[in-house]
Amino acid sequence: MRAFGGLRLNAAWVTIGLAAAVVAASLWFCLDDLSFLGQPEVVAVLLAFMAAIAIGEVARLTILGRTDTAPLSTAAALALAMTSISPTGEPMVRASAVVVATALAMVVGITVHSLRRQPVGLTEVAARVVGVAVAAVLYRRVPFGGRTLLGWEGEWDDQRWLVAVVMLAVSSIAVLVSLGLEGAVRAQRQHSPMLRTILNEYREAIGLTTALVTTGALIALAEQALGLLALPLFLFPLLLTQFAVRRYGAIRETYRQTIRALSLLTERSGYTREHHAARVTELAVAIGRDLGMPPREITELEYAALLHDLGQVALRDPIPGGATLLAAPADQQRIAHDGAEIVRRTGVLDNVADILEAQTTPYRQVREFGEDLPMPSRIIKVANAFDDLSEGRLGGLEEARAMERIHLGLGYEYDPRVVDALTRVVERRRGRATPFATA
Repeated sequence: MRAFGGLRLNAAWVTIGLAAAVVAASLWFCLDDLSFLGQPEVVAVLLAFMAAIAIGEVARLTILGRTDTAPLSTAAALALAMTSISPTGEPMVRASAVVVATALAMVVGITVHSLRRQPVGLTEVAARVVGVAVAAVLYRRVPFGGRTLLGWEGEWDDQRWLVAVVMLAVSSIAVLVSLGLEGAVRAQRQHSPMLRTILNEYREAIGLTTALVTTGALIALAEQALGLLALPLFLFPLLLTQFAVRRYGAIRETYRQTIRALSLLTERSGYTREHHAARVTELAVAIGRDLGMPPREITELEYAALLHDLGQVALRDPIPGGATLLAAPADQQRIAHDGAEIVRRTGVLDNVADILEAQTTPYRQVREFGEDLPMPSRIIKVANAFDDLSEGRLGGLEEARAMERIHLGLGYEYDPRVVDALTRVVERRRGRATPFATA
């Protein structure tokens, strides 16, 4: 993100600042009308929704250690933004009061979360606050044909399907805003293309987003008929879904740790340098993110990079230094093939096996013969060459020589786009003056 005069803005601080401004403005407008506090039934509904939001913030969900989300909190907050709250159906509670109540509940939730010594994730919370504010303003404040959407509810009493459609639309817009802010923050943190990262964020979250939007609308629709019973009734299925996703994430994390352990086989056997697989993986993932690859492809790239030297275990004599780049082309292809065959026997990593099979294929096969060479294979080829040539050292003559050698093979051995991304990644890391991970 850039501001006027070329000054670089921090997306995380912009998101947090935007949320703070929204809450401050809401608090200012809310203080003008606190008449709803004299209605016990309204206060009870607000407190019930705030409790659900706070509990949802405590019971957060982290998917594959990458995406921090709070499905229960978001669904309850969206429902609060669209429910009439008043038993008479009159819009007694303003959008500003809804935003303040949501923010207070989230503060309580993240406080408990932090007391449990778990990461707070302020940017994700701020993005959720902004999204809920958008829903509340659209539904309770912005006039359409002289009335707010909440005001039109009474006119559409015999057309509840239309109310449901409107609620789904408002919830969808709110969630899209929230995910867009989170995607912008992630793009800046990962140095990936902004628009492509946001689109990837939408694509990856479509399943969970559908559940959130639907649940929020259902609670808001049912609240008038069922009262507070609507909260546990419709949040319970989402809670079960959250448990299932959490279980899935734990299995995938175990899966990843198993692959990492397997990647150490060549290192422990003396076939490759120490931490070679970890360095190549970190560099390959950084290149993939710089190129804007979606998270699923990044995961496959990570697995393939970890296992890219697995075929060396079939060698009788180790390659000096484990540098496959220095081996004959036929030996490189045999190592790649053997590694791919080992992975294929698992029966669950066919895409990773295909990536490993093609990792030694020169880029000229694409340019001259139109061969379909997977992008992860091109990335691993470049990342592995850089680590072999630089011997895992960042900066100094080794790095300069490695980049020079790689540029000599530009367009023949290596994909120019991948090499350009490598250059950007190396420059960023040199600027931070930190070495690649060694664990």
